[in-house]
Amino acid sequence: MNQEHKEGKLAKTLEDQTAKLPSDVYLWAAVASMGVSFTLKLFKQDQTALFIGQWAPSFLLLGLYNKIVKVEGHD
Repeated sequence: MNQEHKEGKLAKTLEDQTAKLPSDVYLWAAVASMGVSFTLKLFKQDQTALFIGQWAPSFLLLGLYNKIVKVEGHD
């Protein structure tokens, strides 16, 4: 393993803490943001609906990162 490229203390701490969350949390957060976005769109709050709706991919990416850290671990 390449010792020159180690994770920093902050990254390790965040990974340790987020690994405690079930992966479902991120999936449900994405689904919830889509649901809130849809509801806001129905109430003609278009700008806010777009803003909230754009959170879904971020939640899914965080969930993927969380899963990778759980499976592969960190330094």
